Amino acid sequence: MNEETPRRAGFWATVKAVLWSFVGIRKRSDYQRDAAELNPVAVVVAGILGGVIFVLTLVVIVNIVISQH
Repeated sequence: MNEETPRRAGFWATVKAVLWSFVGIRKRSDYQRDAAELNPVAVVVAGILGGVIFVLTLVVIVNIVISQH
């Protein structure tokens, strides 16, 4: 019984995949590799954290712009 377990991607691979999904540009081959290797829970956590960081960045930028007037 020589059954191979699928290789799991690391932290940076998960972050990279989530960032590319934010942009909306992804090759089919990369998407298929990510679907096989990425941990779905890690992708959800990275997506939520990325979204929170994005929103907080926008809030900071808006506050800076508003405070200059």
